[in-house]
Amino acid sequence: MKEIVSLAPGRTCLFGDHQDYLGLPVIACAIDKSIRLVAVENNSEFFNISKPDINEKRMLQIDVVTENTNVIGDHFLAVLKVLQKYDCIPNKGFDITITGTIPINAGLSSSSAVVVAWTQFLLEAFGCNQKITQEFIAQIAYEAEVVEQKSSGGKMDQYSISLGNIIYLETDESSAYETIPKKLPGLIIGESGIPKDTLGTLKELKENAILSIEKVKEFDAYFDIRNVQKSNLETYENYLATTLQPYFRAAVLNYLITQKALVEFQKEVLNYKTIGDLMYQHHEILRDLLHITVPRIDNMVDAAMNAGALGTKIVGSGKGGSIVAIAPEGKEQQIIDSIKQAGAVDAYLVSIDIGARIAYN
Repeated sequence: MKEIVSLAPGRTCLFGDHQDYLGLPVIACAIDKSIRLVAVENNSEFFNISKPDINEKRMLQIDVVTENTNVIGDHFLAVLKVLQKYDCIPNKGFDITITGTIPINAGLSSSSAVVVAWTQFLLEAFGCNQKITQEFIAQIAYEAEVVEQKSSGGKMDQYSISLGNIIYLETDESSAYETIPKKLPGLIIGESGIPKDTLGTLKELKENAILSIEKVKEFDAYFDIRNVQKSNLETYENYLATTLQPYFRAAVLNYLITQKALVEFQKEVLNYKTIGDLMYQHHEILRDLLHITVPRIDNMVDAAMNAGALGTKIVGSGKGGSIVAIAPEGKEQQIIDSIKQAGAVDAYLVSIDIGARIAYN
């Protein structure tokens, strides 16, 4: 019986939270927590999917999806539907077991990792009419998870998971990216244990950010948020109602911080203190303008900084989830302990991962 093992790591966002749904760039990295999908041919016409970590089982007919199938809310069906457009047509069944070390609903993209692992498996098992690259896997996962299901998300999760390493990603239609072949020692994840409200938070913030940009364009038809400087920010804010100004300011300032961070990452030798300072500036905007933190997250961030972290920030959509911190050499355990004492359910060091891949035994 043929066996396929598809691996997909989690990811953490270093710069650019709440930017990718605006088509603005992000800097993110894959981390060494992963989803493992093991598929074994079963001589049937079904995908028998088992998720023992959460005690779920599911049976899917290999030809269950048609052009008119409603796939909203179902990542497995969404991928099958998108792949049909590329002549990836399942013709045999598999017994599939999906396990993982990525914490669920913690802002580390466990669901997107499942989508990428599933996409990668289907392409490996059944092929398609395109050259299969990591970029192609990322694009299919994005189309399935966001476009096909009309989600409020962007491209960061699927691309950072598929491509691996640290990447600077343009999340507009170009999907242009730059791989940053650097290590980031002392990278710590702290889990709050508070489930995040991804869909609700993203929907509200995305709608307000887009509305603020559209309102500015009513006064300046040639407006491009990438050309705004901190010095002329107030000029544009005068076009906006007070309620929309924070969303506009956050989008502009986070973009400028991400550009400064890219300059630092492009240097031959990384200045971890400068990167950490920029990371914390990013966090302050997410906290004070977009209000996506909660008291436990605030306590964890403060504890990390007070224990000597070079920088730290909330990760993901917010209202829960995780934080990421950079620890100077020798202070890793001190910072981990402080984050836990501040209320985290767990905190630990992570390493940069090489990205999604098929594992061969």
